[in-house]
Amino acid sequence: MQVNYYKTIDFKKYPFAKKIRHHVTATFYIPLSELSIVPRGYPPLIKKEDIDNLFLNGKSANILDIGCGKGKFLLNYALENENDNILGIELRTEPVEWINSVIDGEKIPNARAIWYSVVNGLDFLDDNSIDKIFYLFPDPWPKLRHHKRRVFTVRFLEMIYKKMRKNAMLYLATDVDYVNKEQLKILNQFGKFSVKEVINRDEWNLPITNKERFCLEKNIYVYRHICTK
Repeated sequence: MQVNYYKTIDFKKYPFAKKIRHHVTATFYIPLSELSIVPRGYPPLIKKEDIDNLFLNGKSANILDIGCGKGKFLLNYALENENDNILGIELRTEPVEWINSVIDGEKIPNARAIWYSVVNGLDFLDDNSIDKIFYLFPDPWPKLRHHKRRVFTVRFLEMIYKKMRKNAMLYLATDVDYVNKEQLKILNQFGKFSVKEVINRDEWNLPITNKERFCLEKNIYVYRHICTK
């Protein structure tokens, strides 16, 4: 049985220390191996030993939230699913620091966030170890010159597929029509997932994100898909 403890967190105890940037340097979306010069502030590479004992419960991650943003979905999921360990991956340092301050302050045993660029791979995770991956409301990068920043590619799918257990699920959500179409095209090119569109949110059965709440309040359609290995 899932119980929502999320509202018991008093977020007034955890004010943001400074304004969180919406975007980061374009080179942060390029693998380190492809850069001739490493830009200042580029997220460090992660090794397996870096995430050993990362969670307060001493267990390993079995859930990923890629692009976890300010982390309220991550925190809510952790509190509703005590048997899962959810790891958030985020390019910006400010939300990662804030998320982990809440986790430590509230002693949430099964959540953690790391500052990392997922384009550098997931070698720090064991193959066939992940049950669910969330890739929710990514930045659409509408300008043509910014399309290279879009993480969702066949290469991305190949990377996560190796880490997913049999019958593991990839959850996708966006309110942008062309992002949805591009993701479906790439999934079709990859060809290894069973893809199901979720029309009724009751079938989604996940905590609501800040972006999703905004869409529901403004009556903006949200495209949702569950992709099963």
